[in-house]
Amino acid sequence: MSFTVHVQMKKPGKKQSRLIEPRPFVLAQKPRTVKELLTSLTELGAEQYQAGKDDGTLLSCLTKQEIDEQAARGKITVGFHGGADVVPEKAVANTLQCFEDGIYRVFAGETELTALSEEIPWTENLVFTFIRLTMLSGW
Repeated sequence: MSFTVHVQMKKPGKKQSRLIEPRPFVLAQKPRTVKELLTSLTELGAEQYQAGKDDGTLLSCLTKQEIDEQAARGKITVGFHGGADVVPEKAVANTLQCFEDGIYRVFAGETELTALSEEIPWTENLVFTFIRLTMLSGW
C-alpha cells in the first residue's frame, strides 16, 4: 500500500521569497512521525537519484518558462552536478542531522514540526512546506 504526500519548498532571500509549487511524492506507507517522513522522503530521493544516474537521465532540460524564472532570480541551473553513488543510510543521517541543526524547518500546513519524534497532524489535503534557513544547505 502506498501513500502520497505533497511537499513544497520555500527559499527565503533578500529580494524575494520564492515558493515552489507542491509536488506529490509516493511513499511506501503513511509516516506517523517527522522522522519517518524525513526518512521516507530522503530514501525516495536517493532511489530516484540513483535510478536517474544509472539510466543517464540526471540532467534535465529546462523549459523556456523555467529558464525565464531562473533568469529572474539571477542564476540558471540544470539537473544534478557530479555522479557519485548515493548511500541511502548516509543521506538519511544527513537529513536528520540538518533538521536537528536547524538548517531547514518543516511545516505541516501552518503547524511547524519541531522534533523528530513529533506526530504528524494529518488533515485532508495536507501540504508539507520545507523552508531552507541557510544559504549553504544546497537546494
